[in-house]
Amino acid sequence: MQERSERTRRKLVHAGAEMFRRNGYANATLGQIAAFAGVTKGALYFHFGSKDELAEAVQLRGCALLHDSVRELQDAGLSPLQTLIDTTHWLVRSLHEEPAVPASFRITKECTGLQDFAADFQAVWLDAVRGLLRQSAAAGELRSGGRWEETESLVSAAACGIEAMAGTGMPYAELQRRVCGLWSLLLPSLVPDGERQNFRVGTPEAELPRSPV
Repeated sequence: MQERSERTRRKLVHAGAEMFRRNGYANATLGQIAAFAGVTKGALYFHFGSKDELAEAVQLRGCALLHDSVRELQDAGLSPLQTLIDTTHWLVRSLHEEPAVPASFRITKECTGLQDFAADFQAVWLDAVRGLLRQSAAAGELRSGGRWEETESLVSAAACGIEAMAGTGMPYAELQRRVCGLWSLLLPSLVPDGERQNFRVGTPEAELPRSPV
């Protein structure tokens, strides 16, 4: 019984993410969400007392996915700066494959100043970017003597720009290419001279050697 209840809750969070992503917070209705999940409105209200509660659950899902991705990259032994680069590629993929991520961004933008959610995915995303950048500095991966505030602002703005580009409907492959180009421009100004070659700007899959035809 408990497993079935958890399954229904996951379906509702997924359905909520899809409706918020497609229609926005204000236009997504609980009726639409219940129908998309294939459950009754009564079942929805059993798990979530309001649209606000469901929107919060969607953002918590996005935050959990982000934290899990960063932890997996770090557990794989990647340096902080490479983890940051790969996390931006995770964002590109998730914006296309995981509705909780674009939905979380949209909820934050549409509800700022109107709703008070305990979870704020955009703030958590920026905290993750800044945290990895600071770890990179502590690990000696960044140029010394640079103006830290300007560096942090530049990288944070670039990270937020990924979501903005995705919001234009840019194809996945093109967005991936743009993120590679972004890091190709940023890295020489971030890392000491001669260190650029130590960092991969593309995804691991994109830079695997090709098999001979």
